[in-house]
Amino acid sequence: MAESPRHFTPASIRLRRSENHSSRNGLRSVVAMTLLTLGGAAFAGDVPEDRQRALVHLLRHDCGSCHGMTLRGGLGPPLTPAALEGKSKSALKATILFGRPGTPMPPWRGMLSESEARWLVEALKSGSVQ
Repeated sequence: MAESPRHFTPASIRLRRSENHSSRNGLRSVVAMTLLTLGGAAFAGDVPEDRQRALVHLLRHDCGSCHGMTLRGGLGPPLTPAALEGKSKSALKATILFGRPGTPMPPWRGMLSESEARWLVEALKSGSVQ
């Protein structure tokens, strides 16, 4: 049995275009939401998981010796998300890498790469290491 040819009316063509447009917008929304969701994980991709664990240990023990074992302050200021809220990520990364002259904050550039410093900043600002 032969199939009858499809007859398209202007309304059905508009509907089909609308369905395609809406599914493309839906796909764009899904992609956008996925990228936003993974945005926090994107910084983790630069640093291998075993190195992330080492950085958390460094943060809690070495940084914690001045910033407090719970990172709520001590000799150095607190490193909680609330305390870091108004500070730019680039300024925080520079502080980690180059230290603060005239203060006890040492430069960590010899021990940490830029991507590791960026990972630490992201982790601190997100509260994932608290």
